[in-house]
Formats: sequence, C-alpha cells, structure tokens
Amino acid sequence: MDHTTPNHFNTCHMMFRCLSISILLVLLSMPGQSQDDKYQVLAIGFYNLENLFDTLDTENVDDHEFTPEGPKAWNSAKYREKIANMASVISQIGKNLSNEGVSILGVSEIENRQVLEDVISHPLLADRNYDIVHKDSPDERGIDVALIYDKDRVRILNSRWYDVDMTLEGEGSFTRDIQFVSTEIDGEIIHFTVNHWPSRRGGQARSAKFRKLSASINRKIVDSLYSEEPEAKIVIMGDLNDNPNDDSLRKILRSHGKKRQARVSGLFNPMESLYNKGIGSNAWRDTWSLFDQVIVSASLLNDSNGYYFHNIAVFNKNYLIQKRGQYKGYPMRTYVGDTYQGGYSDHFPVVLYLLRKIK
Repeated sequence: MDHTTPNHFNTCHMMFRCLSISILLVLLSMPGQSQDDKYQVLAIGFYNLENLFDTLDTENVDDHEFTPEGPKAWNSAKYREKIANMASVISQIGKNLSNEGVSILGVSEIENRQVLEDVISHPLLADRNYDIVHKDSPDERGIDVALIYDKDRVRILNSRWYDVDMTLEGEGSFTRDIQFVSTEIDGEIIHFTVNHWPSRRGGQARSAKFRKLSASINRKIVDSLYSEEPEAKIVIMGDLNDNPNDDSLRKILRSHGKKRQARVSGLFNPMESLYNKGIGSNAWRDTWSLFDQVIVSASLLNDSNGYYFHNIAVFNKNYLIQKRGQYKGYPMRTYVGDTYQGGYSDHFPVVLYLLRKIK
C-alpha cells in the first residue's frame, strides 16, 4: 500500500476477526455432504510483502530508502529478520483446512527475484519445493508481483506480463505489470492473474482511472480466455488498492458478490461478503479496507466439475496484529515512518480454498 500510516483506533481486532477457524466444521455440515465424503483441498493465497527490498542501491531504481545509507538504515540484520517473518507467515497460510498449506501464492512489493528466492529457501519453507514465476517490472520503485508455486503439485504451462501504461490516461508512467500464468494443478487447468494496481496517492478520485485501466486489462484477459474456453477456471488476485464495491471492480472488471449476478458476468468476488461484514486486510486513518482480494470465475461455482470454490478468509492471526501504542490493532508492519518495528506487513494475507470431491 503506497500511502502514509493510519492514525489511532483500538477496536479493530474485535471487528476484523478471522473467519477461517471454523472452516472444517462448516465443510462437514454442508448440505449434501456426509462425514464419509472425502475432499482434496487446494489453498491459494495472496500476500503483499510490504517493501521486501534487498540492501543494495540498484541503478535506475528508486530504492535508496531501503539501503544502509538511506533514512530507514535498512541493513542485513533487518533484511534477514524480514525474510524470516515472511517465511513464517507463508508457512502457515492455508493450514486451517490444508495440511500442506498454500500451494499457489501471489505476492507483491518484492524488489526482485532474489529476495523471493531467499524467502522460499528459508528453513521454514525449504521442504515445500516451491518455485517462482517472476519478471522485473517497469515500476519506478522497482517493486514487482510474482507467483510462488509448489512444483510437486503445480505445473506451469504458460506465463506472460501485461503493461499498465498510465500515460494512456494523460499522466503518470508505467506501474507494476499484471502477471498472467496458466497452470495445471492435479490435472486441471487453472489460470491466474497477479496484480498490484496503482495506489491512491494523490487522492482516491483522481487516481481511480489508473485502477480502472488495470481492471480493464484483467477483464480483457478473462474475456479472451472465455472466448477460447467458456468454462475456463480463472483466479484474479492482488492488492487492488480498491474495495470490492468500487467502480473498478463492479463496473469495469464486472465482478459480483452475489452468485446469481456472477454467473452472468462470469466473475464471482467472495471478498464482497467479507467487506460487507466489516472485515479488512489493511487500514488507513482509522478506516479498514479490503484491498487484498481473490476473485474467481463463475465456472468455479460448479461443484460437479473438479475443483470449485469453498471459502475465502483474511489471514489475520493474532501475532500479525500490533498489540500496543498509537497503531494498536493494525497489521504489525516493518516500519512506522522511518522507525523500525520488526513486524510483518501493513497488509494481512488472504486465502482461497478450492475443493474437489474424491471419488
């Protein structure tokens, strides 16, 4: 998230509880399912890693802030702690329902491939056989999106990147690319886009056109896939810097929180129901937002054809929450201004669960 730190409030931990603690019980009590039914679980997540920079001052990249000489005095010890923190969180995402945890994870705010290599090679993740799909983006700060995947379960079929050229809107520059990846998972083809849409810097209304541009690119990808394969299984994930009810999601991407409408538009946004309950993934000026979203194609609402949508949750475990001080109740971030906190991220991860019945 590319804006300043929020002011104080102290009620968010009670308001923004994690919904995933009872997922297994929900599964066993769902209509038409017995306790003898067996399911294969696929956990898919997204996590904004909040300024995961190395300590080097890279030429032609505005990363001086995150160097030993910069205002944050970013050094090897802090970098190692950040890597360990990210690995710890990733190792636990999805384990409410899947013993192995997350098999696909989209990430944002990484400086380069190497920082992500350092995360997946950490001892907490080394046994997962994770690999990475990544390309450096044209973003002026050098921050990228990427996809982490479990090679034991996921095969990459194709990948490409879509430019988001904000100069098309009369101002701005290039920002983070939109990543597109086609995969084969347990014999099924599932397509992904990984996003980090332009921030609200300069004001929500003034910057909205840039996020609408990103939404339109995603919609074109979806329509292209549907033209080739009407029942294509698609997952759109990312830090969208907009909420589920904003125009970029509702009017441009045409995603909907009600399944009836989603079957018409082709995209179901399960985050909408969480947002309507007051659940957020990031906070600013005493207000929670649900910028981190996972949206699925309507074909994933069909439980008779392989993997299908089961549940979505914000992974807001207690240890990820600031416990005291001015920002009590907010996500515990790495820095507040230039003061090092040793936390995790200013965003909570989100996790999607897909199921398929084992015959």
